[in-house]
Amino acid sequence: MGEEMRENLWKYVSAVLIILLVLASVAIAVLYEQVNVTPVSNVTPAVVENPVNVTCNATGSSLQLSQLRDEVAFLRSELAKPNGTTIAVVPIFGIITDYTALEVVPLLRKLAENDSIGGVLLWIESPGGDVGPVMDIYSAVRKLALVKPVVAYSGGIMASGGYYIANGADKIVASPLAQVGSIGVIYVHYDLQKNYEMNGIKVEVFKTGPYKDMGAEWRDLTPEERKIISNMVNTYFQAFLQAVSEGRNMSISEVKKFATGRTWFAENVTGTLVDETGGMDTAISLLEKLMNVSGARVIIYKNLETPSDFGVYGSEALYLDPDYLKPYIGGG
Repeated sequence: MGEEMRENLWKYVSAVLIILLVLASVAIAVLYEQVNVTPVSNVTPAVVENPVNVTCNATGSSLQLSQLRDEVAFLRSELAKPNGTTIAVVPIFGIITDYTALEVVPLLRKLAENDSIGGVLLWIESPGGDVGPVMDIYSAVRKLALVKPVVAYSGGIMASGGYYIANGADKIVASPLAQVGSIGVIYVHYDLQKNYEMNGIKVEVFKTGPYKDMGAEWRDLTPEERKIISNMVNTYFQAFLQAVSEGRNMSISEVKKFATGRTWFAENVTGTLVDETGGMDTAISLLEKLMNVSGARVIIYKNLETPSDFGVYGSEALYLDPDYLKPYIGGG
């Protein structure tokens, strides 16, 4: 319930209380006129005309008072309810692509503006994915965490780009045997030059600059291009290290100890890469503590699955665990 709505409700309650006070005064006055008649000797008692009408007016006032009291009790109970007692569960499953970001980023922005949502649980089951979408989602999670508690949870795998995103949350929870980590960057380059030659394929390229076809599959990389790509990969790697350093409150040197590209069971990195181990109920319980509520309502949003035609079709850098790369080479 927003602050403006609460203010309007309080104004309404105040108005109702004033009406109650006025009606109560009127009712008392009417009853006083009916029953508080002092007899005087040798004086003809006053006769109240149309006593039925007076009785009806008093009854109507009594009913109105009862109805208004009931409305006030209802409004008070509504105002007593704390803001944001609902938890939104946002699934991020599978390989993270532009499609994932298109679904998740707008949803996180809407949840940030929704006063009825008190906290968000990111349910991450992902080995990572494309660099751009991962960084976009991470940025949206960071912004969301500025206005309400966010907990990241995984029951199976939260690796590379999936783990990158989790570091935008306030806390990370994973089941004991969930795979977490794989901090690093991988660059895929296809060199099919010999294959082209064996099959009699000749490629002619017209380009405006020496690097315009850098990474193209029809030729090998030049030493200068290798240096450029190496610098690019290192830049993405430094961004990953910084995200983990800030999210886990660790120094860069401490993060580098885990930045070998491998994953760990969550139970072996509790207190470093994750905060707690447990199931989804553990994650929800932790989020409720951050929200300072109990028994929160939980809403699970539908996940946008990775399209079946996903594949690594060209040279590109990825926040993706290498164990999950091979099936997607060439869209296989």
